[in-house]
Amino acid sequence: MTMDKELAQLLKAGALHYGKDLSERQISQFFIYMELLKEWNQKMNLTAITDDREIVVKHFIDSMSILPHIKDEKLRLIDVGTGAGFPGIPLKIINPDLDVTLLDSLDKRVKFLNEVIKAAGISGNNEISEIKAVHGRAEDYGMNPQHREKYQIAVARAVANLPVLLEYCLPFVKINGIFIAMKGSNTEEIDNSVKALDILGGKITKIENLELPATNIERNVVVVGKFRQTPTKYPRKAGKPAKEPLI
Repeated sequence: MTMDKELAQLLKAGALHYGKDLSERQISQFFIYMELLKEWNQKMNLTAITDDREIVVKHFIDSMSILPHIKDEKLRLIDVGTGAGFPGIPLKIINPDLDVTLLDSLDKRVKFLNEVIKAAGISGNNEISEIKAVHGRAEDYGMNPQHREKYQIAVARAVANLPVLLEYCLPFVKINGIFIAMKGSNTEEIDNSVKALDILGGKITKIENLELPATNIERNVVVVGKFRQTPTKYPRKAGKPAKEPLI
């Protein structure tokens, strides 16, 4: 597969901005991912972003923006409502030691994710640090003993408003773990999250305002620490968190 030198350079510079030096193999894995994204996008709606440069900046480098909050060790991470695999797949390509679960409610998307994992060769070489895509809703998986409070990190990118996201994601996080919400430039929903944080056992420890490198695109990364167990009645039944958010 031919790699566009300029795009490869952009990708490398983006990773360096967040303290990571990409190998040729990692760059090639990103390119395989991009080609499959464009190919599958013709059959199903995965992304509105189809220009190569925009994919690199708004999907790949954007996914990297939370790297400073992820320690370089064998951590378990769940990407809730991963969609086309962001940020979970880029995080796994960059940090092969991460054990990543990609959770999505659409079976067709899960098939796409599995294809990327296989084609890009990022499945991990042992059971400790694998990557797998699973089909299901956050409300159901959050109640499942195999997943509930089993992850050091939960991440979500543009899935829902923060009070709703907290109910989706905090049940997955171990005590002393973190949930990272990737948000756009608007932060007013943070003010509406006081009640949800209090009920679910979370506390905002950092709000990082940033611009994506080589752009003027503004983002906010909200880091929520989990300091006590989430009460067993949360998350509520599928559909309830979105219909009746904890505000």
